[in-house]
Amino acid sequence: MIYMDYNATTPIDKEVAREMEPYLQDHFGNPSSTYQYGVKTKNAIEKARVQVATLIGCQPSEIVFTSGETESNNFAIKGAVFKNKDRGNHIITTQIEHPAVLEVCKYLEKYGFKVSYVPVDEFGMVSVSDVKKEITSKTILISIMHANNEVGTVQPIKEISKLAKEYRVIMHSDAAQSAGKIPTEINNLEVDLLSMSGHKFYGPKGIGALYIHQGLKLEKLMHGAGQEQGRRAGTENVLEIVGLGKACEIARRDLEKNLSHTKKLRDDLYVGLSKKIKNIRLIGHPEKRLPNTLSLSFLRLKTNKFLSEINKYITVSAGAACHSGEVKASYVLKAMNISPKWTKGALRFSTGKMTTADEIDKSVKILSDNILKFIN
Repeated sequence: MIYMDYNATTPIDKEVAREMEPYLQDHFGNPSSTYQYGVKTKNAIEKARVQVATLIGCQPSEIVFTSGETESNNFAIKGAVFKNKDRGNHIITTQIEHPAVLEVCKYLEKYGFKVSYVPVDEFGMVSVSDVKKEITSKTILISIMHANNEVGTVQPIKEISKLAKEYRVIMHSDAAQSAGKIPTEINNLEVDLLSMSGHKFYGPKGIGALYIHQGLKLEKLMHGAGQEQGRRAGTENVLEIVGLGKACEIARRDLEKNLSHTKKLRDDLYVGLSKKIKNIRLIGHPEKRLPNTLSLSFLRLKTNKFLSEINKYITVSAGAACHSGEVKASYVLKAMNISPKWTKGALRFSTGKMTTADEIDKSVKILSDNILKFIN
């Protein structure tokens, strides 16, 4: 089976697995302990914190470890608005955010917060001017993803961050799909909060990180003891923190190589399928999108039936894998105003650093043969 769904999750890098292995059994101490066992694991956590900080170009003290992207987003959004509710009650986000942002915003509406869901254009791109129109004297937070998980469109986060600073609004970005794939340095994005997920770039599942700009105060999401500088209670997940740190180190080291590799194979897949199939449409921005992400729609193809057949050979997704149980059209494609005749045949392919040119060649043949069967 050919794996072509790296946006859903990635396999753990062998270097990452080797780095984690000693912490399965040998180094089991509680990091809060002052004796040797605890010192060993505490040092491992701080090393990982440096590795994560180095990837995004921030201070290690600005990194908090979490259980993953969902917790990071919850902590960032809830923490920011509850801490600043005396300043206002208005949040700005977009219609195409991951549920880990949209559901948090819906929850907050129950507690008196007002949320503006900014639209996107036909490429899935947010307009800076549209964001500006929504800012009021009550706005306290803007939360916009760096890159969309379904179509790969990369948003103008730096420009929106500058706008946020102008109006003294906190800026958060969900970087689950961009961290480790494209440059995500804080000095370029200029965000106050940035969420990351380990399993999206060859680290383990169940671990993430949240960048919190120095001096920014958040209401606590987890209450208990004083771990993570008093910002996130609970005994640290040393094993996976070590894995996340190593994954960040490798991602930084191999960023340009992996970017080039995944982009070439993504483009080869698109060119190959375009030669075989006439009624095909690229969804998402043609240039400003993740190098590994290819969202395509095939006219007259019904993806729910097609996937049950094709996933025996190639793993692809009919939209975001986190909620792919739904057969109805993706809310992202609806927000982009994609015609229903195209949304029915939409598929997402995402390449990774383990993808090979031979797999792309085989995928073109398997996909084109089967798609033609289903649409003819």
